[in-house]
Amino acid sequence: MISSESFAQSSQVLSYLHSISGKTILAGQHNKEPNAKPAMWTDYIKETTGKYPALWSGDFLFQQENIDNRWKMIHEAKKQWDNGAVINIMWHACPPDQGEPCGWDPGILNAQLTDKQWHELLTNGTPLNEQWKSRMDEIAVYLQFLEDNGVEVLFRPLHEMNQGLFWWGGRPGPNGTAQLYRLIHHYFTDVKKLSNLVWVWDMQDMSWDFEAYNPGDEYWDIFGFDIYDNGYDSSWYEYILTIVEDKPIAIAECSKLPSPDILISQPKWVFFMPWAELVKETNSVEEIQNIYNQPRVITRDEMPGWK
Repeated sequence: MISSESFAQSSQVLSYLHSISGKTILAGQHNKEPNAKPAMWTDYIKETTGKYPALWSGDFLFQQENIDNRWKMIHEAKKQWDNGAVINIMWHACPPDQGEPCGWDPGILNAQLTDKQWHELLTNGTPLNEQWKSRMDEIAVYLQFLEDNGVEVLFRPLHEMNQGLFWWGGRPGPNGTAQLYRLIHHYFTDVKKLSNLVWVWDMQDMSWDFEAYNPGDEYWDIFGFDIYDNGYDSSWYEYILTIVEDKPIAIAECSKLPSPDILISQPKWVFFMPWAELVKETNSVEEIQNIYNQPRVITRDEMPGWK
């Protein structure tokens, strides 16, 4: 297997995103519950605009019915890739001291580990650490299938690191959330030998302390920014550029779509991705159609030949 560094240099997805930065932006769409219908919101965009998003996103999820349908989500990822889309996959992982499935709240939210448990999680060979590795082993099977089928994946573990409601989030500093991210990166890259992952480091528009969560430049390829408050303000954009230097940046989640003016004044975003049902709940049909018809926005039908 090739190293993560050489993969980053040869990745079709990463090269493509670098090439469009500052010029155009991919329209993306996240799909979550249910995994039994892994293109439900992508299909809604097609029905609404006549075009498919250029980026399809799925989620391993945490409820039993969605765990049972993870293979269906993975096969949809392959289908979307084969049809020309960029693939993004998230992992709402249950707390390591709990089994799967788990709840949303408490569970993914508000089930934080104690400091002692956190230390155990990060300590090689401990029971909690071994349990977490077993969880990663299960996820690696799906990612390996995609690699075997030539599918590159924008992989975004531990999203919104500064969101303290998540069991993994809200732990700044070298031994906090960033260290768990490095552990995941090491395990998937060096132990499981996965070489099809483009790593996304993700933060939310809620605190100005991104450096305290940075896993290190060698551990991520793209910076993802989740916008649910005032993140479209130019001050956030300028702040992010001081941290990421020449790496691609993306609106990795949003409820409200960016306006055409935002796309012009903040040209370095390489994709935007509204969150599943929020694209319908927060944006009018006219707003969705308007953004999809902007000349800077790339849809799936405009993607042939990028690979």
